Amino acid sequence: MGDITMPDSTAPSSTFGASSSSPFVTPPTATDPYTYQTGFGNRFASEAIPNTLPIGRNTPQKCKYELYSEQLNGTSFVSSRASVQHAWFYRIRPSVAHRAMSKINSTPQIEANFTINNPKVSFVPHTLTWAQFPIPSSSESVDFIQGLKTISGHGDPVTKEGLSVHMYTANTSMGKRAFASHDGDMLIMPSQGRLNIQTEMGRMMVAPGEVAVIQAGIRFKVSLPDGPVRGYIQEIFGAHYELPELGPLGSNGMAAPRDFQTPVASFDIDSTSWEIVYKLAGKLYQCQQDHTPFDVVAWHGNYAPYKYDVSRFIPSAVVDKDQSDPSVYIVLMARSKIPGVALTEVMMFPPKWTVNDSFRPPYYHRNVATEIMGLVYGSYAGSSKDLQVGGLSFQSSFMPHGETYETYKEASEMELTPVRTGEGSLAFMFHIGNHCAVTDYALESTGVLIENDPKLWDSVQGGFLNHLEEVNSDLLAAGRKPLGEGEPTW
Repeated sequence: MGDITMPDSTAPSSTFGASSSSPFVTPPTATDPYTYQTGFGNRFASEAIPNTLPIGRNTPQKCKYELYSEQLNGTSFVSSRASVQHAWFYRIRPSVAHRAMSKINSTPQIEANFTINNPKVSFVPHTLTWAQFPIPSSSESVDFIQGLKTISGHGDPVTKEGLSVHMYTANTSMGKRAFASHDGDMLIMPSQGRLNIQTEMGRMMVAPGEVAVIQAGIRFKVSLPDGPVRGYIQEIFGAHYELPELGPLGSNGMAAPRDFQTPVASFDIDSTSWEIVYKLAGKLYQCQQDHTPFDVVAWHGNYAPYKYDVSRFIPSAVVDKDQSDPSVYIVLMARSKIPGVALTEVMMFPPKWTVNDSFRPPYYHRNVATEIMGLVYGSYAGSSKDLQVGGLSFQSSFMPHGETYETYKEASEMELTPVRTGEGSLAFMFHIGNHCAVTDYALESTGVLIENDPKLWDSVQGGFLNHLEEVNSDLLAAGRKPLGEGEPTW
């Protein structure tokens, strides 16, 4: 395997400091042995062997070392310059060198079609909560592909509009097996165990507290350095993740572009048998080839995987007079085909200060968006659902939700002092701008669906009714009729 080589600067030092190497890469850490290029949406150029990339062209008559040039497009050829996404590879063998495709028939727990015509999904109006999804037992061997299970979604990848939400659990590394989704870009969020992800562009180590995005069509494999793993995936169809606008926050805040990390080129020399698995319209297909798919010696472009450490998020949701809209928690979002409406917003909830006079738990709410929440680590501060690490909750579009009456009473009467909330925990929400369906697997086969307490809200009191005498006094003082006399005036 080769790693990127940084050129040594031989230019003399200026009076303003020594010259530095370029491009900038991050150093390895105790938990991550890899280096990364930094920046969101940048056009990167990376070489595992110096001077491999051709100059002034993408497809010379003969590439250096007799490598093959190959382009991967993430947008159409005629996309605007601002939106086009693609990458050029310089690899030992072209991707086309593989044997016949065959369908894998053992994937009943993956779905991609979330229309009312699919009998394997249901649109449900009520709240759903799943406890921690179980890790596969030691008696079975389950890799990342085999442990992929769809929970919810809307639209479908054929129309290139919509998304799906999956859970993954695994106890086995993928070995000489690679995977690519042709349906959409996958945002992967571990909650247990690091993922050592090898992609065609290079390697990433992704730990709980980080998110990684691998775009459609890019092949990757997952190894498990810490043993069994569990986590969350949101896969978007026909769109790409981007940073939200900063609006009145101005130039800085939320997720900073420089904190996103993209792999540097690395490659294997391997001429043994490999299996490549592709997901297309929710179905899996496989082919064999007699060489590794991870043989890219150099690449350049802006269609490349990346990761982000959520601890670097710059929060601005200090509660003073009122609560901030949850939009201030967005790390990444994707646009729908409706102008001004997001396909999804990925919200992360780091610790924050609650300072002054405000109702502090989440207010009662009916939301046009579907809310799917999970817990990466720590404990959840809410009271109306038992959200566990590695579990999920589902709140259907427009359905009312909020904290229990007991929590409401406590929050209404407590002494308001500055409080640091969320310390030692990280929750997230997929804030999805559409009705979402839930799969039969999620409704019937997980073994961890928590039954809703039908009496959860029976204790809610109408405190207003305890103040009717005061209300009537105020109405009379205002020249209005008291309650219950004549036509309603309130």
